[in-house]
Amino acid sequence: MEKLSVIITELDRLLQAQNFNDYCPNGLQVEGRTQVHKIVSGVTACRALIERAVSEQADMLLVHHGFFWKGEHPCIIGTKKNRLVPLLKNDISLVAYHLPLDAHPTLGNNAQLAHKLGFDIESGLKRGQEPAVGFVGRMKVPCSAEALAQRIETVLQRTPLLIASGKQQHPIERIAWCSGAAQNFIEHAITQGADAYLTGEISEHTVHTARENGIHLFAAGHHATERYGVQAVGDYLAVKFHLEHVFVDIANPV
Repeated sequence: MEKLSVIITELDRLLQAQNFNDYCPNGLQVEGRTQVHKIVSGVTACRALIERAVSEQADMLLVHHGFFWKGEHPCIIGTKKNRLVPLLKNDISLVAYHLPLDAHPTLGNNAQLAHKLGFDIESGLKRGQEPAVGFVGRMKVPCSAEALAQRIETVLQRTPLLIASGKQQHPIERIAWCSGAAQNFIEHAITQGADAYLTGEISEHTVHTARENGIHLFAAGHHATERYGVQAVGDYLAVKFHLEHVFVDIANPV
């Protein structure tokens, strides 16, 4: 068992949340009981995940997608009310880290994708003066676009959408990747000389960008590419503070 305040301090230190200009508050979003012995983690603080946290008798729910996004309606009504009530009623803390959880060099979503898919990280995926969230690197074993698509499907348990470049015949060696809704980062991947770019979502215009610039584009699913960082951080906390940790995967086809 550990104090909630100690865990939040460690997470803020570990994930360097203060360095990111994010779309939501990072850290403690809903305060529950002061002592934590069990953490449930998941990708998104949806009602189904919150109900599982209640049934698991969790003290803390750790997620990548939490509450209070920029531009959303601020009032606690409807869906937001229905999500908050069980947290408050059961004294469960909601802790969320968005961009900091994508960017962490070893525990983050993109570092974990590299580990699982066989990418060697060389540098951050540069976005001007902003902290890098994704990475650029090399395949441990160069392969065709079709072979990488098959590997993604095997590892992530989701068939990726592949926009194969007709201009590029040699195996993929240099690759850039950024989980989630980072389709527009393809421009940075092109600038940094990647043969392929892997992300979660895809937009109509990014298909043309890929084709016209001779780069393979993989859309492997927003949810599917962001399952691993929160698991790694939950496991880290469990070891450091001798806590129980359960990851709950609420299926999402997007």
